[in-house]
Amino acid sequence: MLEALFGTVNREKVLLYILAREEGYPREVAKFYAVDLRSIQNQFEKLEAGGVLYSRLLGNTRLYAFNPRYPFLEELKTILERALAFYPEEEKDRLMMGRRRPRRAGKPL
Repeated sequence: MLEALFGTVNREKVLLYILAREEGYPREVAKFYAVDLRSIQNQFEKLEAGGVLYSRLLGNTRLYAFNPRYPFLEELKTILERALAFYPEEEKDRLMMGRRRPRRAGKPL
């Protein structure tokens, strides 16, 4: 939807994923969207070089998140949120589901 604005579909996917989950890493995003890992890594690198994202190491994993010092962060988030409103409900639900750990054994549903 925002491909014309951002240049590539993968850049849009990366930004929407970070918006929904607050942070992420390239392999996780590539697996979520079932796309080539290298193309997602390229987008993360370009967004970090442009100051839109920042990264930090957590063990051996490089996590990316929005750079709070990016001057147009609020405007970017507003555009992404408005674009996300036009996505199908099942895709929005899948994107917003943030479970990363297994449920504790014996915990009631």
